[in-house]
Amino acid sequence: MVFLEFEKPLEKLYEQLEKLQQLEEDGVVDMKDTIQDLEARIKQTRRDIYNNLTGWQKVQLSRHPERPYTLFYIEQMCRKFVELHGDRYYGDDKAIVGGIGNMDGQTVVILGHQKGVNTKMRQYRNFGMANPEGYRKALRLMKLAERFGFPVVCLIDTPGAYPGIEAEERGQAEAIARNLFEMAQLRVPIICAVIGEGASGGAIGIGLGDHVMMLENTWYSVISPESCSSILWRSWDYKEQAADALKLTADDMAEFGIIDEIVKEPQGGAHANPEDMAKTLKRQLKKAIASLQDQDIDKVIENRIAKYASIGQVANAD
Repeated sequence: MVFLEFEKPLEKLYEQLEKLQQLEEDGVVDMKDTIQDLEARIKQTRRDIYNNLTGWQKVQLSRHPERPYTLFYIEQMCRKFVELHGDRYYGDDKAIVGGIGNMDGQTVVILGHQKGVNTKMRQYRNFGMANPEGYRKALRLMKLAERFGFPVVCLIDTPGAYPGIEAEERGQAEAIARNLFEMAQLRVPIICAVIGEGASGGAIGIGLGDHVMMLENTWYSVISPESCSSILWRSWDYKEQAADALKLTADDMAEFGIIDEIVKEPQGGAHANPEDMAKTLKRQLKKAIASLQDQDIDKVIENRIAKYASIGQVANAD
């Protein structure tokens, strides 16, 4: 079990619990009542911590190394899934995965960022930072969905699009802009869910949808708190202040009208009970798909465009 900095009080309690359980197993002394009291204390401490999280603490939770990623959700939510590869222009970007899945009888095209579950796989997946071919692969899958009338599900979890020179040479900005242009007009429902980090153009490249949801302990912003801090204060030391100033949490996004729904996570974060989190996310995705499929697609597209046109506030200076 990995504990974050603000979870240190829990770590000490779990260490005590482990020692008491060992004594109980060894039969040295009856520790049942003490264990029950300590478990109740752990539950209360966990509740106190997670009911008062700051923006920066939610950013930390979104990056938790044990947090479930796209392929885990696909495996849990789809009875069958066939992954499709390549953009048919350059190559296959491992940072974005996608294909055709069966979600309780509903065929969907499901895609998203994949970070990797260990150091080797994170390098293989480029830490979830997609190159242009990743966004072009995503668009190819969306066009396939449009051809056969399948809803599109996009799972967002990236620290940003890959900023390397080679990505710029192959048209990173154009690939993301093209996705936005095409997704705005795609003639099938699009449901997007931020399951971890939602950073900058890397997130919005597959994030334009009819129904956008965020898991409770995720963030969505044009820039990360660390990068914001380094620009404004010339140091990463002010990342906590930057996180608060950026208003990047799910609650903030809902208040601004940028997302449509916040999906509750298990106490302690999605990694505390990944299977339960997958069931909850699946239920909300199915509900959103059913609602959109009942509507005329021309009306869906009209509402989609109007939704994004209305985001933001404009003030005229006298």
